Amino acid sequence: MNKRQPIFAVCAVSAIVLTMVAGCSPDFHKADADKEVYKIIDAKWQDNFGQKANYVISDANTISTPNDVNVAKAPVFEEPLTLAQAVAIATKYNRDYQFQKEELYLQALALTGERYKYALKWFGTIDAEYNKNAVSPGNTIIESPENKTIKAESGVEKTFITPDGILLNTSLVFDWTRFITGDTRTTLSGVLSGTLDIPLLGKGAGKTAWENLTQTERNVLYQIRTFNRYRQTFVVDTINAYYGVLQQRDGVTNAKNNWNSSVEYRKQAEMEAKTGRTAPYEVDQARQRELSAYDSYVITLQLYEQSLDSFKIRLSLPVNTPLELDQNELRALQNYGTTAPQYSIDDAIETALSCRLDLVNSADAVDDAQRKVKLASEGLGPQLDLTGSANVNSQGNEHIDNFQFHRGTYNWGLSADLPFDRKNQRNTYRQALITLERQQRAYSQSVDSVVQDVRQAYRQLMATAEQFITQKKSLAIAEERVKNMPLLLKSGRAKTRDLLDAQDSLLLAQNNLTSALVGHTIAKLSFYRDVGILQVKPDGMWTQSETSVSRDQTNDREQSKQSSEGNL
Repeated sequence: MNKRQPIFAVCAVSAIVLTMVAGCSPDFHKADADKEVYKIIDAKWQDNFGQKANYVISDANTISTPNDVNVAKAPVFEEPLTLAQAVAIATKYNRDYQFQKEELYLQALALTGERYKYALKWFGTIDAEYNKNAVSPGNTIIESPENKTIKAESGVEKTFITPDGILLNTSLVFDWTRFITGDTRTTLSGVLSGTLDIPLLGKGAGKTAWENLTQTERNVLYQIRTFNRYRQTFVVDTINAYYGVLQQRDGVTNAKNNWNSSVEYRKQAEMEAKTGRTAPYEVDQARQRELSAYDSYVITLQLYEQSLDSFKIRLSLPVNTPLELDQNELRALQNYGTTAPQYSIDDAIETALSCRLDLVNSADAVDDAQRKVKLASEGLGPQLDLTGSANVNSQGNEHIDNFQFHRGTYNWGLSADLPFDRKNQRNTYRQALITLERQQRAYSQSVDSVVQDVRQAYRQLMATAEQFITQKKSLAIAEERVKNMPLLLKSGRAKTRDLLDAQDSLLLAQNNLTSALVGHTIAKLSFYRDVGILQVKPDGMWTQSETSVSRDQTNDREQSKQSSEGNL
């Protein structure tokens, strides 16, 4: 080899490395990871989990539904924000929601790493070294001989694993140093090798590896269920917060109207006092009533602004963003009123026990613990593995693909581990048993909690329906009292105090009716959520799933499904 050849080799190696780096940019790897992760999530996402939407972590800068509003920059809302828009913004930008999406992504990403252990892997290595040393004994410089080495290899390897714990590792390696150096003295060669491990007694390394892969696969499924359960709760909480702000805004309107009425009553009392028709102390009562009404209005306005700021944070909007919620949403609720549920509580509980995603996760955790107990028990006894290995070289030179199997190296053997020392295995087994007991207790408690949730949600739904009817009657009575007060005052059958009390009752009845209406709406959503039949739609709104709460009342189910659309 001439002296120019090391320079040529270094240049060739550098060109190959630069080409590989340029072809594997960070953006490429990010896109490749996203593609593999979302393929896993989509494959494991079952229909009864809900619609596959709002789970992509990179969708925060895209507009995908008609209700979407881009809040990447400080937004300007020219129109009041509807409920649909608010929920769409929350499911896209809420910080905790983003965290839950990332948790789902990271769990699936961990699975890609576990699967990669058993995937077909390509590899390539290039090692180049050039040494030329000079030593100086006294005044004489002596150059040592040049030392130049270049080695280039590439190949594929793959590990196979079975549920029985059989492990097979294979690799095929090619030496292509000649293509780098151009040195005809080097050979083109390949090596085909493999190792095999078959557990005959005990668990073996293969069964442990299979359990790790199985658990990682199941963890992704659990995280998908957890995410969908979170979505159900999140949407209900967001709708609750939205109506809570509207309820506060309605309270401001009622308080302002009450204050304005107090001003009119005070003016009327002052005019009547001049003619002697009203006693001075009644004027003072009217004035105090006006001041109290104004103070109530100021406090109510402050509470409304605080609740609106909190809602902006839920939407991940800047707190100083000018924002108004659409009061038509509350009027739509008022026009809709309430619907008395016709569901049997026993059917609701039965549905919840089969549909609640968190309960399914708890049940599967018991299965996981049982598998680990079985695996740990297999580690207590003697371990016996059948092992084998093979190593076959190619003929070399120009016959790189011609493997000499008749000259290969083959080994077979038995590997035994007698159960003389099993302290660690004993402890692992005992821990597995305790974990199983804990998981069984946790599942039993989860069942009780689900039943309690459904019973409480059912009672709340029934109670709020009755409360709405009661408050509606109370408002009608209060309005009638206020309407009749001027005539009673004029006839002398009532005093200013009676008028003020009637107005206070009207304000209280107005606020209570709105509270009962919102409470019933949220109770209905919470009931569907706790039964496990609330499904989140792609725009962030909700619908009742096809699963029936009451199997014997098809008409009620259809009516409930139609009335449970996201616009309420």
